[in-house]
Amino acid sequence: MPHTKATHQQTKLLNRDLVLKMIFEHDEISRAEVARLTKLTRATVSDMVASLIGEGLVEEIGFGSSIGGKAPILLRLVADSRYLIGLNLGQDKFIGAVVNLRGEIKETIEMPVDGIDGEEALQLVYHILDQLTGKGWQPLVGIGIGTPGLVNTQEGVVVNAVNLDWRDLPLASLLEARYNLPVSILNDSQATAIGEFVYGRTLSSDGSLIVITARHGIGAGILISGRLFQGDGGGAGEIGHVVVQENGSLCRCGKHGCLETLASASAVVRRARALAGDYPGSSLAASSSAITLDTVRQAWDAQDPLAEQVVLDSARYLGASLAGLISVLNIHRIVITGDMECFGKRWLQAVGESMTAHALARMAQETILEFGTLNFKACILGASAYMLLESYSLLFLNPAE
Repeated sequence: MPHTKATHQQTKLLNRDLVLKMIFEHDEISRAEVARLTKLTRATVSDMVASLIGEGLVEEIGFGSSIGGKAPILLRLVADSRYLIGLNLGQDKFIGAVVNLRGEIKETIEMPVDGIDGEEALQLVYHILDQLTGKGWQPLVGIGIGTPGLVNTQEGVVVNAVNLDWRDLPLASLLEARYNLPVSILNDSQATAIGEFVYGRTLSSDGSLIVITARHGIGAGILISGRLFQGDGGGAGEIGHVVVQENGSLCRCGKHGCLETLASASAVVRRARALAGDYPGSSLAASSSAITLDTVRQAWDAQDPLAEQVVLDSARYLGASLAGLISVLNIHRIVITGDMECFGKRWLQAVGESMTAHALARMAQETILEFGTLNFKACILGASAYMLLESYSLLFLNPAE
């Protein structure tokens, strides 16, 4: 009766993962509460908990308060029972970290990129992972990577990362062969969205969220009902390469007038340099070549007219693009993270005003717009957490019976 056995085994694994999910989502919880929330029988929950304790993933931590009758024994996830490695390749440096099951970063390695790409960039990834895997954090159960560009997550292939000059790079299979660990590859905006969703804010596990990453480029990560939405080809959220200004500046993708050329951090700096001659009274005008994101921020804080122009323009274009997202998806919470956060609440308010002006008023009013809470760590945590969201199976060191 192999079919019956397989079905029984599948049910057992589903129940085990459901119980573990409940324990993951609570700092502490009793068996009875797990049974109530999962609608599993108390006997099934007790069996699953015994298995999880045997694996070292869950521990008993004492008694909870009684509401009549025997006080319940509380359960807790053993945060340091397993470790994952997360990599963020979307910054001006590559950042790798060892992360435990509660998203606590145990060790970090940063390496400057300095414009390297192609094979040299791949060797830098190897160098970081060689160091992290050799640090003695055991058991290591997986590697998650957030990379810029278009990614086929199912195949673990970086389809096109312009900045890194990677095309059709089978990164997951290369790393799996080298380190003998499961590997997941995500677009960095998608990884950042998962990090903010899982670790950055109070959301139910089946909630929805859009996270906008606004750095040198612009991208969106979308979670719907607790699951990452990647679209049919994996590229959902590539809003930075939608044309929003006809005959605008040339984008690195080859088109003109993409959102990225108007609303990203690099676009703000580039436009400030280009317009400096038109604003002789601006503090930025003295040396346009010396303009950086930080000098624009300082001028913005001082309400300098040139800074006001380029920063508010970026807010208007981004807000109009967000209007399109909420009109299609009607997701009520949008988080913005990345370098553009440096312009603070006044910039965020301008983004929101533009979003409201370009969308149905009711839909815009229902949307909460806020900054992220995790900065560069969101990508690292999300890249590693994605593996757990997809399946808890990699956490189990002993084969299922």
